[in-house]
Amino acid sequence: MEKLRQTYKNWHGFLPHLPRLARFTLGTKIDALFTDSLEVMLLASYSSKEQKLLVLQKASTKLDTLKFFLQTAWELKILDNKKYSLLAEPLVEIGRMLGGWMNKIKKETPPKGGE
Repeated sequence: MEKLRQTYKNWHGFLPHLPRLARFTLGTKIDALFTDSLEVMLLASYSSKEQKLLVLQKASTKLDTLKFFLQTAWELKILDNKKYSLLAEPLVEIGRMLGGWMNKIKKETPPKGGE
């Protein structure tokens, strides 16, 4: 959670320096995905065991979508290599941590009858 928040702070510093058109289109989308990801991760930390896996799967989807749009911004040369690396590398690590958290929950959750 803290790593995601720090990565968002980095993004927030880059956002005002994006070209105007990109800032109000792709920049707005990426910003919303960052805040949505933070929100869902926070919800996951407070979710009941029964709901946690579902919320974590939603967080994983949000994170993957965020990475996709950041890569798109990089491919369009809206973000230079250094800024993209500063954002993408921690997101990959966060994704691995999220996957580990989901695997832990799956192991702790007994299968439902018939599975």
